[in-house]
Amino acid sequence: MSRLSALKGPLYLLPIALLTVVPLLVVLASFLNPQPEIWAHLSEYVLPRVLLNTLWLVIGVSAGVLLLGVPLAWLTAVCEFPGRRFFGWALMLPLAMPAYVLAFVQVGLLDFTGPVQTQLRAWFGGPVWFPPIRSTGGVILVLSLSFYPYVYLLARNAFVTQGVRALEAAQTLGLNRWQAFWRVALPLARPWIVGGVMLALMETLADFGTVSVFNYDTFTTAIYKSWFALFNLPAAAQLASLLVLLVLVLAVVEQKSRGRRQYHARAAGRARIALKGWRGALAAGCCWLVLLVAFLIPLLQLLLWVKGVWAEDFDDRYPGFIGRSLLLGALAALVITLMALWLGFVQRRYRGVSGGMLVQLMGRLAVLGYAVPGTVLAVGVFIPVAWLDGLLLAWLQPLGFSGVEVLKGSLAVLLLALAARFLVVGHQPVESAMQRITRNQEDAARLAGCSGRALLWRLYVPLLRGGLFTALLMVFVDVMKEMPITLMTRPFGWDTLAVRVFEMTSEGMWERAALPSLFIVLAGLLPVILLVRRSEG
Repeated sequence: MSRLSALKGPLYLLPIALLTVVPLLVVLASFLNPQPEIWAHLSEYVLPRVLLNTLWLVIGVSAGVLLLGVPLAWLTAVCEFPGRRFFGWALMLPLAMPAYVLAFVQVGLLDFTGPVQTQLRAWFGGPVWFPPIRSTGGVILVLSLSFYPYVYLLARNAFVTQGVRALEAAQTLGLNRWQAFWRVALPLARPWIVGGVMLALMETLADFGTVSVFNYDTFTTAIYKSWFALFNLPAAAQLASLLVLLVLVLAVVEQKSRGRRQYHARAAGRARIALKGWRGALAAGCCWLVLLVAFLIPLLQLLLWVKGVWAEDFDDRYPGFIGRSLLLGALAALVITLMALWLGFVQRRYRGVSGGMLVQLMGRLAVLGYAVPGTVLAVGVFIPVAWLDGLLLAWLQPLGFSGVEVLKGSLAVLLLALAARFLVVGHQPVESAMQRITRNQEDAARLAGCSGRALLWRLYVPLLRGGLFTALLMVFVDVMKEMPITLMTRPFGWDTLAVRVFEMTSEGMWERAALPSLFIVLAGLLPVILLVRRSEG
């Protein structure tokens, strides 16, 4: 391959990589170019509280997802007890409920004026002490219930590949079953578990809706308030730069833990540890408790609230909320899936040839957006867009253009930010499906006269239909649930279901937030069903 041909691959991927790289560089540039007066204000009034709150969240959520995800994964992967097959997939259902929805439902249920404390006061005839849900512990509880499936899915995969053979081998060396779990099974699963915890922590640092419901200041809320409450975009950029550094550290750790994982084929008919009597009942009870608190009771409460407000709240605005959410999800899914298809095709075409290393680097940079919080991407996209807007206005005003902005607040900018954030969601199923296309199939297509882009459309696209559909579906649902990017970069008056949830929860109107939330949760069940089918297959 000539030097010119070798450069084509990186050039093909450069525009996609720039979607993530430019916002990150813009945000990091603000860290490298500090403004003393802004840092003085942040250091005195913002950073101490934000850093302490973030530290508590990192510690608490790490412990929470470990305590929930690992035992549940062990029970459903290795043990046999009543309802095991049901819980194997049902414990993934909390993935369908966004953390910010679970947050306001739990506050509505467990707050002083909620039905739980009200009923307790009625039973006991007076005030009853109850753990405050509006607290650091409450935020940690909600985020742990929302994000434990990351640990559960990865740890369960690890335990399933081990089965009871690792325990049996350890028992032949004189260890009892409990010692074998701690000294053999758990260390073997450690890379998977660490990877799940890192994913949960990146989601925690990126969370905006949950901490907003609790009025619990973290970097994401501080960035939003600096921009939209104080109208101080430089301060928002300085805060975003610190958050980027934290998240990049976690991303590196997660990538290293992923590199240490080794997957083995699952053996059919493997024996399980039978839990009988009270042990089986206790195992089923623990699974039921988590499932009830994390999904079933909140879903039931949403349904009850919707029943109460449907006639009054479902007015002529809701077709707009639903239509804009569907349109945004569909456009983003189409754009991101096409980008993922092109990214996977170029990476495969240039793998192992001159320029291939640079292509793979471009590919990694392109999907780095999954680790970047939405508030950071919103700031990183808005700053260069505002600069470009200034240039365009300077060119257009002599021609009689009288507008104040060209690109800011446009749907195109919103789609760019969403593409940077969710490209990895579309890339993973497309890349997995692409692995099933053999070199022999490519050679046969080339002999039939297909090459270049014709090879992509006539060979790859037909064979990738399943992966492309999965990518479209998962991106569509993730965009429908996404809150901070849409909230901060949408066109004026372009409210979606997620924006409606934010507005209602900001005013403490939990019942009126239930209706848009129910639509989002129902949409979120679709990718969970896909995950269930994969895990059971």
